[in-house]
Amino acid sequence: MIVLLSTIFNTISVFAENYPYRSDYLWTTVPNHADWLYKTGEKAKVEVGFYLYGMPQEIEVNYEIGPDMMPATTTGKVTLKNGRATIDMGTMKKPGFLDLRLTAQKGDKKYQHHVKVGFSPEQLKPYTKNPADFDTFWKATLEEARKTPVSVSCKYVDKYSTNETDCYLLKIKTDNRHSIYGYLTKPKDNKKHPVVLCPPGAGIKTIKEPMRNIFYAKNGFIRLEMEIHGLNPEMTDEQFKEITAAFDYENGYLTNGLDSRDNYYMKHVYVACVRAIDYLTSLPDWDGKNVFVQGGSQGGALSLITAGLDSRVTACVANHPALSDMAGYAEKGRTGGYPHFNRLNSMLTPAKIETMAYFDVVNFARRISCPVYLTWGYNDNVCPPTTSYIVWNLITAPKESLITPINEHWTTETTNYNQMIWLKEHQK
Repeated sequence: MIVLLSTIFNTISVFAENYPYRSDYLWTTVPNHADWLYKTGEKAKVEVGFYLYGMPQEIEVNYEIGPDMMPATTTGKVTLKNGRATIDMGTMKKPGFLDLRLTAQKGDKKYQHHVKVGFSPEQLKPYTKNPADFDTFWKATLEEARKTPVSVSCKYVDKYSTNETDCYLLKIKTDNRHSIYGYLTKPKDNKKHPVVLCPPGAGIKTIKEPMRNIFYAKNGFIRLEMEIHGLNPEMTDEQFKEITAAFDYENGYLTNGLDSRDNYYMKHVYVACVRAIDYLTSLPDWDGKNVFVQGGSQGGALSLITAGLDSRVTACVANHPALSDMAGYAEKGRTGGYPHFNRLNSMLTPAKIETMAYFDVVNFARRISCPVYLTWGYNDNVCPPTTSYIVWNLITAPKESLITPINEHWTTETTNYNQMIWLKEHQK
């Protein structure tokens, strides 16, 4: 089932949010198809409006049009009459997305905006190949990791516990070299409950807000929010700076060891997700049936990856998944997924592309058998809609989607809460 939310586009350009909080100005961009989708060969037109303090502005707007995440192929300018004008975006001969990027100047200030529309995206296919020994590789990898028993240190965290829920800080040893930290929250009762694993978004970071999703525990779930770098969330800011200084840059770990599938940094991360489920399913208050994964961006990728790796997962929720068709940029004019290796030197070599295939979401999506709920927006310039559609198109398991074209790289609190409700409805 696909649900489409139609409202005025007010998302981000490459440079800033489309609709900043408490801004004096407002862009409106309304495609002439209500769902912002077209068939290949159909022309897309967008009515553009610009308002300052709510008043329409008669100003000149410069625009450029290009494929999703690609350089512009068309440029032009239009003068708004009574604050409005219509721009013909043209069409695409192949499935994909076109991005209309807008700039207006009022006085000494520039205002930017963008809107993406899709052309037959249900036909999008991945660039990434499916390695013949993919399953053998991951089976052997998990078997090797499981030679090291899961060991857990557990500390009750009084400041995050309430009269309804308990919170524990865990350190979980996931293989012979690595450990991860996580906050476990659960109802304060003696009943059996489903377990939910929540992997993190991208970045070198600890868990800062373990109570943000406490509604899971309040609604009868045992939830583990994990990090992937072995960074204790109770460390001081100074300790955190000293440790993270060892990384090249914020997301440098995603390039670490990419020349070899055996040495790639994310190998132990994927293993850690499965070992975390090993731990969760050992809990005496697990209901013995329901194992869920849920996350967004890199966390959405890791949720889909875990569902593809581990048949114990009974349902998966993912928002705008990263790490999807990462090698797509190797084909000229083609969009690829986060972390956008085309922006770095020497990252799309044959050896690295070969490694990527073993770690790309698309090859785990092919293997998912549990129900999936996927959410993505069209104006996302972090995890572009092109790659989210590619993942969606590959999933053959029962699936539902909430497509929110207005969204950049975010979801609303209502969407997040409703995903918990969806998991509740999918309990066995």
